[in-house]
Amino acid sequence: MLRLTNSLTGLKEPFIPHNGKFVNLYVCGITPYDFSHIGHGRCYVVFDLIYRYLSFHGYQVKYCRNFTDIDDKLLKKADQEFGDASRYPEIANRYIVAYHDDMNALHCLIPDKEPRVTQTIPEIIAFVQGLLDNGSAYQVEGSVYFRVRKFDAYGTLSKQDVNDLRSGARINVDDAKEDPLDFALWKADSPDVSYQSPWGFGRPGWHIECSAMAQDYFKTTVDIHGGGMDLIFPHHENEIAQSESLYAAPFAKYWVHNAFVRINKEKMSKSLHNFLTLKDLFKDFDPMVIRFYFIKHYYRGPLDFSFDDLQAAEKTYKRLVTFFAHLPEVESYAIDAHASLVVQAMDACLADDFNTSGAFGVLFESLDTLQNNIQEKQAVKIYLQQVFGFTLLPLIEKVVSITPEIQTLLDARLQARLDKNWQQADALRDQLKELGFQIQDQKL
Repeated sequence: MLRLTNSLTGLKEPFIPHNGKFVNLYVCGITPYDFSHIGHGRCYVVFDLIYRYLSFHGYQVKYCRNFTDIDDKLLKKADQEFGDASRYPEIANRYIVAYHDDMNALHCLIPDKEPRVTQTIPEIIAFVQGLLDNGSAYQVEGSVYFRVRKFDAYGTLSKQDVNDLRSGARINVDDAKEDPLDFALWKADSPDVSYQSPWGFGRPGWHIECSAMAQDYFKTTVDIHGGGMDLIFPHHENEIAQSESLYAAPFAKYWVHNAFVRINKEKMSKSLHNFLTLKDLFKDFDPMVIRFYFIKHYYRGPLDFSFDDLQAAEKTYKRLVTFFAHLPEVESYAIDAHASLVVQAMDACLADDFNTSGAFGVLFESLDTLQNNIQEKQAVKIYLQQVFGFTLLPLIEKVVSITPEIQTLLDARLQARLDKNWQQADALRDQLKELGFQIQDQKL
């Protein structure tokens, strides 16, 4: 049985959907105002693995992942680029297309539903009105705020006492609010960048959109609600508060969060200007290598990104591609991958909170056995393709362009080796490595 770490309880729990073999999976999507970075890539590859695993085991999964296609960042970008904030849909459309390209390159399956905020305005307005009607929210000058202290369980997900949050991080102070903790469900704004509502022109607050979209699509409790750990507070905490204040049922049963990607021991983010886009990485590494790199790390542990680690992953993935090459063609339905002993051992690791490193350990320890058993080898290949999402196709070898400057360094290093000036040779090798060139020496 699958066991998942539930952020709500902090425990590793047996996965029991609320409706038998039917699973509702909701993952918070992007705000499409720029190209996706490797933090996005890790998150959506992780949940693609979960989606694939559940499907492999016969669950009927309804997968929903949204787009926040109206937001302060989008308005700012449109104003900077066009001098007109109302052209934000052009920004959103551009980066949604780019995002889909990135997800396709990473071999992520397309969710069943990808709702946009701008296409869900009537449902969001109805949701907000419901909270007003039952006293969970209040209106001030065309904006609507949620009364945090009216929801007794606030802070349960993020393990925080509501009384400690008054002056805490990520709490927006606004004199119009009854309480500094209260958050916006609907924000009054000018007509050119907003929508007509019973409270005047405005647009949704960030948190309300996911509650409304999930309710609109699933009509019931979400089995798995996912996203990055940075969303636990305030976003997911607020989703719980507003959803469970309107509906007499848990909003989500299992809260699953992947850890950050870090660069130089800092969380990678656009706000810190220390991020790498997926498109930039795709220039030097095959997307399947990057997918393998994400998956080989346990999803709840921070991923300290380094090019050395990525290059090591590339070598390992190439080894898998080579190992599973030249197998006789066979349709996946013709082989019962579930019956494979190696698949069963790998799958037992994934069933333990998606322990991917353990699964790869089983795989590499079994290569000698698989080499002599074609049927087992085919079963494992199918499992890697269907669950891990690897294509296992040969990688396109990169064409290395040697500039005159690089050739000068290579010539200088060769001369240093001929002169037995090992210190100089090592310094030149390190310089070439910094420029992205790995040197493999031959005997002189």
